[in-house]
Amino acid sequence: MTANDFRKIALSFPETEQRAHMNHPDFRVCGKIFATLGYPDKSRGMVKLPPEQQHYFSKDYPEVFVPVKGVWGRRGATSVHLKAADKETLRRAIEAAWRNTAPKRVTEAFLGAPKPGPSKR
Repeated sequence: MTANDFRKIALSFPETEQRAHMNHPDFRVCGKIFATLGYPDKSRGMVKLPPEQQHYFSKDYPEVFVPVKGVWGRRGATSVHLKAADKETLRRAIEAAWRNTAPKRVTEAFLGAPKPGPSKR
């Protein structure tokens, strides 16, 4: 995969926009960062995952996903080696990061969840 593939996948999710953070492209849903590109170099991306999801991806795909060093990595920042990633695995990781960051109303709309209605008594 390439940085452009990563960008296309990230921007495919509702209410996502690309901005920049510390001179690197980032992807935000409702103003909150869930992924970045180009750190520490152009061959990498980063997805923000909870530690249990980070563990899953880095254990099952160690050639693709590695926790970022230091405190950010302990908080779920996960480096993505783009060339080693396949499209489906990368999409799943970016979607997980997006879902974890997006407000509930946005994820429910994306998933087509029924809206709660008045109770029937």
